[in-house]
Amino acid sequence: MTPETTTWLLTGLAALVVLLTRLRLRRQDAAGQVTVPKVIAWTHTVAGLAALALWVTMLVTEDDVYGWPALVCWWVTVVAGLLILLRWLPAKGRHASDPTADAWGEGPGLSILAHVGMLVGVAVLTAFLVLDKVP
Repeated sequence: MTPETTTWLLTGLAALVVLLTRLRLRRQDAAGQVTVPKVIAWTHTVAGLAALALWVTMLVTEDDVYGWPALVCWWVTVVAGLLILLRWLPAKGRHASDPTADAWGEGPGLSILAHVGMLVGVAVLTAFLVLDKVP
């Protein structure tokens, strides 16, 4: 698979993660042990959409001036996503409750796949841009 094909594939997957995370966390009673602060969820969404817009602009115009700010936004999205993933850590204490479930699946498997995958994907996109493999 060429770097260009891989880049477009990873871009699509990253967009999917950002949008599905927004959908999953839109309710106050989202799955997990603890509620995700709204600022983290919105940071994930806004930075992800900004990254996507800048990154696609870079790919279409073939001008890497858009790629560097896009990478900053991608990394902010990754950090926010990993913070969102922390909601699955076990809560301790006398008043701790069991994890909340939702229709998206049992436990944190989907969240781990999405956010660790996002970390790996953004690392690959960073390497491609640094090594001048895209645009």
